[in-house]
Amino acid sequence: MIISAIRRTDIPSYYAEWFYNRMQDGYVLVRNPMNFHQISRVNLAPEVIDGIVFLTKNPSPMLSRLDELDKYTYYFQLTLTPYREDIEPGLPSKRNVIIPSFIELSNRIGADRVIWRYDPVLLNEMYTVEKHFFYFEMLGKLLKGYTRKCIISFVDMYKNTVNNDKELKLQRIKNEDMHSLAKGFSVIAKQYGIELCTCSEQIDLSGYGISHAHCIDKELLEYLGNCPLNVGKDKNQRTECGCVESIDIGAYNSCKNLCKYCYANYNANIIDRNFQAHNPTSPLLYGEVGDLDRITERKVQSFKDVQMRLF
Repeated sequence: MIISAIRRTDIPSYYAEWFYNRMQDGYVLVRNPMNFHQISRVNLAPEVIDGIVFLTKNPSPMLSRLDELDKYTYYFQLTLTPYREDIEPGLPSKRNVIIPSFIELSNRIGADRVIWRYDPVLLNEMYTVEKHFFYFEMLGKLLKGYTRKCIISFVDMYKNTVNNDKELKLQRIKNEDMHSLAKGFSVIAKQYGIELCTCSEQIDLSGYGISHAHCIDKELLEYLGNCPLNVGKDKNQRTECGCVESIDIGAYNSCKNLCKYCYANYNANIIDRNFQAHNPTSPLLYGEVGDLDRITERKVQSFKDVQMRLF
């Protein structure tokens, strides 16, 4: 089983204590986003977890207790973009908090396990193609040696993004924009020894040395865990997504980053209410189990192919 902490909320930024408590207790309760009263109980024992994947904009709350993850195979994807409070209003200082945390995390667990995400790439009057080149080079220079891979993607018009479009004043990213950005980014990334990939993009940018990435990456987990995994593609994701099967332990509308391009968190009032209902000692990310809730044990098992490992 692979644990995903990437799609629904930023667990490292806001729920690090809760996450470590869940690992100590050996299980987590996860509400079905389509059926509120249906709850899965997920076993978190090391023998059934083949990997944990984190996606965050600020890993600093997790750093003091990283040793508690020594029994697990895991890696981080850390989103670091040029955007300011106009687009990412909930983030701490990138210069004073996020970049130093990126570097510390890399020093602690190794550059192979800290993937830089420069996404989504959006265009407007403030963030032009030229500005993206400037910021991408600045960040690439700062992160040289602290990461080996950067994942980029181009903004999708999710409901939340559309709702914020009057404020964002987004320009449609055309194919020629994508090629221009890809070409420029690839030159910069190569200069700093960083492999460049795309996330869930149909466009073929292989001519610039850019491959398609997998956020839940089977090959990386096999490499880090030193064991083959018999796991297939996640059928619940869109066609362009190359992720393998995983169980997401997050919850929608619970992230305080309030990024204006986000698909998973789109109502500030609900986010605030859910965040206020968070209890670090609860098995649920927020709230408590009620009388109408039905808890079902999620059947999980390791994907490790022990027979292949023997040979």
